[in-house]
Amino acid sequence: MGTVFDIKRFAIHDGPGIRTTVFLKGCHLNCRWCHNPESILPTPEHIFRAARCSECGLCFAACETGALTEEDGRHRVDQEKCNLCEKCADACPSGALKISGHKAEVAEIIKEIEKDTLFHDESGGGVTFSGGEPYLQREFLKSLLVECKKREMHTAVDTTACLTWETIAETLEFVDLFLVDLKHMDEEKHERYTGVSNEPVLENIGRLAELDQRIIIRIPLIPGVNDDWLNISSLGEFLSPLGSVAQVDLLPYNEGAYDKFSRMIDDRRQPGYSRPAAEAVEEIADRLRQYGLNVTIGG
Repeated sequence: MGTVFDIKRFAIHDGPGIRTTVFLKGCHLNCRWCHNPESILPTPEHIFRAARCSECGLCFAACETGALTEEDGRHRVDQEKCNLCEKCADACPSGALKISGHKAEVAEIIKEIEKDTLFHDESGGGVTFSGGEPYLQREFLKSLLVECKKREMHTAVDTTACLTWETIAETLEFVDLFLVDLKHMDEEKHERYTGVSNEPVLENIGRLAELDQRIIIRIPLIPGVNDDWLNISSLGEFLSPLGSVAQVDLLPYNEGAYDKFSRMIDDRRQPGYSRPAAEAVEEIADRLRQYGLNVTIGG
């Protein structure tokens, strides 16, 4: 059993063809620009959309443990009291309060994926496991991959690759494509902005390439963080010799993250970034193409 926070159907940016993307909860990085803050905690959590709230108070009345309270006009949850019974969310008539993440069995997820098999087959698509960091649910992810390959599905894993090689290696025979996030080439800056070193990331990308595993590198473009020419040149020099890198996706920062952070009840730090100019993104793409890389914008 694992914890899933979303299943996205008809995804077209998470690998080839039309795909079903399964988002597993939990991430050990703390990227300042995170676009899915609801993916960070490994456990289910409350999401509150203040604009939808009718202030009816039914959610507070439904909470039998007294975990849900209001402070300065915001909903608060005492995690020590909360038993995640979800009665508060069930009682909310406007959908303002929801629980992000739920426990699921492998068979349950496979059943959902199989609903899209026709679209996978006709488009050359398949299933992508994303997060968070899906490898943090190591056994659950492997079981899902094994079941997908039994059904001859094309499989992809979207990963930070900030893991032990052994963790990745035990799934190699069940993964057709690795989507690997590469945040920054400078180790000190990578650690400053994400909380972890990039050393295992670079090592694992190199090992995957040595084994001729198909790889798509995904680079989130954050103005003032990793869009300088030194970093872009370092990326090009690192990636150009790796023959199994099929594609490099530039992912311009999306300011939709602001809204997502505002929904988090635990007051997580909101990002302070803006979307890069389209002209700047095109220049970066052109620079990377000079290294012989197949570069796309937006995946």
